[in-house]
Amino acid sequence: MSFVERLARAERANRSLLCVGLDPEPARFPGAMRGDASRIFEFCATVVDRTRDLVIAYKPQIAYFAAHGAEAQLERLIAHIHDTAPDVPVILDAKRGDMASTAEQYAHELFVRYRADAATLSPLLGFDSIEPYLRHEGKGAILLCRTSNPGGDELQDLRLDSGEKLYERIARLAAGPWNAGGQIGLVVGATHPAEIARVRELAPTLPLLIPGIGAQGGDAAATVRAGWRGDAARTTGPIIVSSSRAILYAGNDADYANAARAAAETARRALAEARGA
Repeated sequence: MSFVERLARAERANRSLLCVGLDPEPARFPGAMRGDASRIFEFCATVVDRTRDLVIAYKPQIAYFAAHGAEAQLERLIAHIHDTAPDVPVILDAKRGDMASTAEQYAHELFVRYRADAATLSPLLGFDSIEPYLRHEGKGAILLCRTSNPGGDELQDLRLDSGEKLYERIARLAAGPWNAGGQIGLVVGATHPAEIARVRELAPTLPLLIPGIGAQGGDAAATVRAGWRGDAARTTGPIIVSSSRAILYAGNDADYANAARAAAETARRALAEARGA
């Protein structure tokens, strides 16, 4: 099953647009776990077990694991998600951007070593830096397009000689000549609903990974209105709305997993109401 097919299946099965970002910070772990990086897998897997029927995807951020030498725990976590939530795709948030044989090695790392279903990538080196990932059949390549950080407009809003902005050019390429295999998606931040709508206009059917609701302040209803397309029968323009800290750290005691579930239920419900579901 391809990433796009797995995404559609998870949306239907869990009636959800919510992606839970897995950004483990041991300093914020509850109780006796606090500060113990050896318990990263335990913390994340417990959250997964309590939310797996509420989400369209999980998004581990690789830096939060690598910073603590926890790559083996990341491998174990993704395997756990595949085993316990087989309909839910895993997007490995790596933001890789390199070329030629180095890109081939990164693709092997993300898709073979970690067994992710999709990965986030930087497209600024052009298509030849993306193509090695697309050789992995059925895997998703989600390209940075209009990010949620305040400094994103320093480059992404630059106007090209053609008159279009840089992020618009990325969206056009991703929806057009780069996407012959139907594997590409785009990252657009929830803090920029007007840009989400513009990207959706340029890329009407591509999956959009939209971080920024929750702790970053993005509005769930505005995000859905701008990015999701579909009707009562099916989704024609999928969105993957990501929340990390607001769910992971909703509770700070032994009941943290139930607090995470409650926060995920609230976010899922807000997205569903915005969609009219």
